[in-house]
Amino acid sequence: MEPIMLMVLLLIAIGAGIIGALFGLGGGIVFVPVLTILFGLDATAAAAASLVGIVATSTGSATGYVKKGLTNIRLGMLMEITTTIGAIIGAAVAVYLENWVLMIIFSAVMFYSGFKMAASPEKIIEDNDGSSDFTFEFKDPADPGRNQRYSIQNMKGGMALCTVAGAVSSMTGVGGGSIKVPLMNLYMHVPIKAASATSSYMIGITAFSGAIVYFFEGAIILDVAAAVSVGAYFGAVIGTRVSSKVNSKVLKRYMSVVFFAIGILMILQAGGVI
Repeated sequence: MEPIMLMVLLLIAIGAGIIGALFGLGGGIVFVPVLTILFGLDATAAAAASLVGIVATSTGSATGYVKKGLTNIRLGMLMEITTTIGAIIGAAVAVYLENWVLMIIFSAVMFYSGFKMAASPEKIIEDNDGSSDFTFEFKDPADPGRNQRYSIQNMKGGMALCTVAGAVSSMTGVGGGSIKVPLMNLYMHVPIKAASATSSYMIGITAFSGAIVYFFEGAIILDVAAAVSVGAYFGAVIGTRVSSKVNSKVLKRYMSVVFFAIGILMILQAGGVI
């Protein structure tokens, strides 16, 4: 790729890193359409480069979120077991699928996640008697008045569904955060900021698992992946700082808008409109 185009990609990756860290999505929802629509990569190459960028986004954001106490490391490690299995399966399958199939899968995930985030109210369950082994608390930097306690629900079901998140992550390069954040927030009743921070922590491991498969398949374009990863890392550091100033309800609303916008773009791309 020409140096000027790599510089443009680097700047776009910074923006993607900000969005990825802010919403816990890893930036894949920006990397994939940008690489396919603007830079003309096929869906498999775009997914491979995107996964490398997601690893960088996770690296840049996870440290900040862990220091602030937003990340639920115990939950993330448990869910990552099944997510990684799904990621390996998804990457192995993706190289045999047509580009338009991957785009349709990507769009369907975006529309579903956007609808659920917009239509379903956040429900936080507090375990005041301390009987649950999965009760945690954190302090939202944007609302420092009190610690937020929450009790995780549907743990086994959440872990099982993370296999799907891992597979979709590797197949489309989206990072799995677009499934895991709504899954944790709406199904497991984790507060949106804790869910986003935990997703940012998890997605790097998931993406790395898928990226390794793509690497051995020869699907990673090295100069593209380098530009994406460098920009994504610095964008993620910025996004982590912005997150501490954003209200949870506003964060959830904007997240659904991002999902719908990217889903529409990819449907148009799959149909040959753009």
